[in-house]
Amino acid sequence: MAFAAPIPIPSRTQYVLEAIKHAILTGRFPPGKPLVETELAARYGVSKTPVREALKTLAGTGLVVMSQYKGATVRTVDAAMAREVYDVRLLLEPEALRRTIGRRASLQAAGQALDDADAAADQAERSLANREFHRALYLPCGNPLLARMLDEVRDQAALVSTVAWSAEPSWQREADEHRRILGLALAGDADGAASALHGHIASFVERAFPSP
Repeated sequence: MAFAAPIPIPSRTQYVLEAIKHAILTGRFPPGKPLVETELAARYGVSKTPVREALKTLAGTGLVVMSQYKGATVRTVDAAMAREVYDVRLLLEPEALRRTIGRRASLQAAGQALDDADAAADQAERSLANREFHRALYLPCGNPLLARMLDEVRDQAALVSTVAWSAEPSWQREADEHRRILGLALAGDADGAASALHGHIASFVERAFPSP
């Protein structure tokens, strides 16, 4: 009788990491849900070690909160958290896009991400495609540190979007705005594209989490 080779520990950790992230971004693991290592290990058929490592990584990206007393939980989303994340994006992302356009970098990946979002089978796929669209705009900016800083808030921004879409599925409006931003960028209009991107980010957080 043949047996499959055991999955290496790093691969198990990555598998669990992606599975938990997908569950969070689909809302199956809602904000505030406890993430119990033994339960997750049984759910995904692994030992507690890859689960523990995956939770540590997710805590580093801001999707999970680790507490000495409460253990790990899915990060809760409130207006303060959403504005904090989106304030960083407003400060950095339009400038990164302006630089990308100034360098005449390829935006083919951004167009592909929009197509992927249109063809998405569920909310998680759409959220991930939207993240890739924004990343394709800022990644070629020519400043690796700026790109890494924006990478650090990507998962948290996706969590905010997931919570907001569960209350009001406004993704079609965002998709139309994405098309306009990409059109301006492809036309070489750096100021126009950066302004449209700023408005897109600001209007989303204001709609989802209005100022008091």
